Amino acid sequence: MPFIRYNPKLKKLARELRKSSTLSEIKLWQELRGGKLGYTFNRQKPLDEYIVDFYCRKLRLVIEVDGESHSSKRGYDLKRQQRLESLGLTVIRFYDHDVMKHTDGVIWKIRKVMKKLEPEGQS
Repeated sequence: MPFIRYNPKLKKLARELRKSSTLSEIKLWQELRGGKLGYTFNRQKPLDEYIVDFYCRKLRLVIEVDGESHSSKRGYDLKRQQRLESLGLTVIRFYDHDVMKHTDGVIWKIRKVMKKLEPEGQS
C-alpha cells in the first residue's frame, strides 16, 4: 500500500478542526472511534493537500460529512474527491442531516463499503 504524503502545514489546521467539529462529525465519530466497526479511523486527517473528515488507513477509506457550506463548493469538492481517488482512496460522502437523522442508515452504508474494501480472507 503506497504511502500518501501530506502537506505538513495542514497539521495545525487539522488539530483546530478536530477541536471545532460539527455536531454531525461528533455524532459519526462516536460510531467510528475505538475500532467499533472493526477498523481504526482517524478524524480530520491530512492527506495530500487536503484534510479529510475521517480516514481508515487499512481500507484506504475516506468518509466526508457535508454541511450547508458544501452546496456552494460542489466544483471544489469534485476536484478534491477526484484527486483523492487518483491516490487509490475510496471516498464516500454523507450530508450532515443524514448523519444526524438517519445514523443507522449511514452506518449500514459505511459497513457495506468497508466489506467491499476488506482484504481477501478477512471479515
